[in-house]
Amino acid sequence: MRHVAIIGGGPAGLLAAQRLAEAGWQVAVYEAQATVGRKFLVAGHGGFNLTNSEEAEGFAARYGHSHPVFRELLAHFSADDLRHWAADLCIATFVGSSGRVFPQEQHKPADLLRAWVARLRELGVVLHLRHRWLGFVGETGLQLRNEATNETFTVSPDATVLALGGASWQKTGSDGQWVPALQAAGVQCVPFAPANCGAEVAWSEFFRAKVGRTPLKNIALRCGSHLERGEIMLTDYGVEGTPVYALTPTLREALTLGSPAPLLLDLKPDLSDAQLLQKLQKPRAGRSLPDFLRQTLRLSHPIPTLLRETAPPDATATPEDLARLLRAVPLPVHALRPLDEAISTAGGVAWAEVDEHLMLRRRPSTYVAGEMLDWEAPTGGYLLQGCFSTGAWVARSIARRIG
Repeated sequence: MRHVAIIGGGPAGLLAAQRLAEAGWQVAVYEAQATVGRKFLVAGHGGFNLTNSEEAEGFAARYGHSHPVFRELLAHFSADDLRHWAADLCIATFVGSSGRVFPQEQHKPADLLRAWVARLRELGVVLHLRHRWLGFVGETGLQLRNEATNETFTVSPDATVLALGGASWQKTGSDGQWVPALQAAGVQCVPFAPANCGAEVAWSEFFRAKVGRTPLKNIALRCGSHLERGEIMLTDYGVEGTPVYALTPTLREALTLGSPAPLLLDLKPDLSDAQLLQKLQKPRAGRSLPDFLRQTLRLSHPIPTLLRETAPPDATATPEDLARLLRAVPLPVHALRPLDEAISTAGGVAWAEVDEHLMLRRRPSTYVAGEMLDWEAPTGGYLLQGCFSTGAWVARSIARRIG
């Protein structure tokens, strides 16, 4: 019987393990943490988006520069395939109003993971917990350490899947410690950078004290030519929320130029320019700006404070000036939040280092899956789908090439 070693017990590694076990392989999963799927569970705390119902071409485009690769990966293991997979574990799913796909309310992330692990054990997959991969040995060997006993040993499988994750949320085991071992083998790794994270704005002490954490709903954010709508949260360090996360690649690129990134906030995206100006041209009748905004546009706290914080007084002098400001409130982002706070990371194993099967060119029979590859995607189900799709792809590649 063919033997495969899966290094990493996240979604990519576990799906590869399941698919290969179903194909008759002897599968061993080595996970450095005390349990598998730790980041999988943590990701579910903020809303368990398994995948998204977006049409195929738009879905692939969510992977940015990597979209040609993901177009093919998603064709092999799509959002529908992921929903069927969950249903096979008796986890029903539904499509929310945003297009995101969630398990039914009675199913928690832990329920899915528990059913999945039970299925893996039924298939004969052996889970070696608290086993850390240390690097390659010879042409096929893997050096591992049992963290419980501190014993170091070597295995020589017929195929290896590396699914070690990115470098955010270190408490879950996603720490990027595998990079030196890959580099020692001559594999180029793109430096990690935060993705899907908050953005830092240098608020004044007055603004921090007066505003604190406050949501802004039904807004639009623009960075360059990229526009995202939704809800953001003003925080003591800056801004966060789905639109901010989606703009992370554009913000990161702008910040590399060495100056604050121009993030523009549209407070009334549902109104046309003409409609907005028409409302602002109504007589103030002695009302203060906060009262006028509240009564005319339903813009209350913290909007007046935000306008004073980000724009000079003459920016609200006339209806035309105020309309321009409300359409593009400047939020000068000077940095992204630290790597370990990011939901995901950009960077990892360079695409040039793997072939069309996701096998390392420098090490035949060693495959790479999941977030440790150099790709990124927004939240909303795209991250998990990317991990699942790469895991399914390498399992098929191994079964076809070696099986």
